[in-house]
Amino acid sequence: MAKSAGQKQKILYVKELLERRGDRQSPLSMEMILSYLENRGISAERKSIYDDIDALRDFGMDIVYQKKHPRGYYLNNRPFETAELKLLIDAVEASKFITQKKTMELIEKLSAFGDGQRQRLFKRQVYVRDRIKSMNESIYHNVDRIHEAISQNKRISFYYFAYDVKKKRILRRGGTRYDISPAVLSWSNENYYLIAYDHEAEMIKHYRVDKMSDIRVEESTRLGLEIIENIDIANYTQKYFSMFSGEEISVTLEFANELAGVVLDRFGLNIHFFPAGENSFEARVKVALSPFFLGWIAAFGKQAKIVRPQEAVDAMKNMLDTARNNY
Repeated sequence: MAKSAGQKQKILYVKELLERRGDRQSPLSMEMILSYLENRGISAERKSIYDDIDALRDFGMDIVYQKKHPRGYYLNNRPFETAELKLLIDAVEASKFITQKKTMELIEKLSAFGDGQRQRLFKRQVYVRDRIKSMNESIYHNVDRIHEAISQNKRISFYYFAYDVKKKRILRRGGTRYDISPAVLSWSNENYYLIAYDHEAEMIKHYRVDKMSDIRVEESTRLGLEIIENIDIANYTQKYFSMFSGEEISVTLEFANELAGVVLDRFGLNIHFFPAGENSFEARVKVALSPFFLGWIAAFGKQAKIVRPQEAVDAMKNMLDTARNNY
């Protein structure tokens, strides 16, 4: 049989088919493989397909032939299982720092790892339109520049901005460029942060990546490496992002028993609970006495309160008095 066009690409199409379709419940029959190739203008004999599959096995692909009904071939270890793809797609969809445009592009790429039926299913289940998303399309270039600087042990400079009531960008520091030594990128509280060493303040600070613009990798070498290398990222993110931002103190809190899960979600499984009554428990935590923390406690109403120290109790009273005076 004369060879048709596309014979050099044939094994690649067989590999593509095995990666995208077929599983234990619906394996690929020889007829399905030949039809897939024919639709791409490639005619092939069964023996050549057997040879291709053997070559792919030698390459390292775990291709299984199922002898019992339904008979056929399938890839035992796919790059992504359906549940893994759905998990990744959900994470992309829910991420605030990924813009709506980039969200759709990433979902399109991830869906390509599923078969035709799953691709359609993934796309039907996307609900991005009304979610809160970043407005900064340059965030992906920012991440690349930051990684480049870290790998080359270089400092970076950039503009840092906020939005005013007209949704226009307002540059911080009067438009003066920030000059810092990047340490690590961290995803926390639905935002992407750069943790870095601030040369002027001689301390570690963090910056929202989607609020950075015009990042430049400088020729100068990073400073504060002895501090950067000893950053406990997990501890830092817990203390300084969101409700933990500010000076840290030890606080004893009392919660209704039904809030145990909420407290564990916030402070982690290593926190210790102490009985405080028939229907409540106490927990001692280290937090920043910030408006975010106080507002979090106040949101639970009678089900949560600050027990001590008095400094924290007074701070809560002052915040509630201020809020009440607004009405």
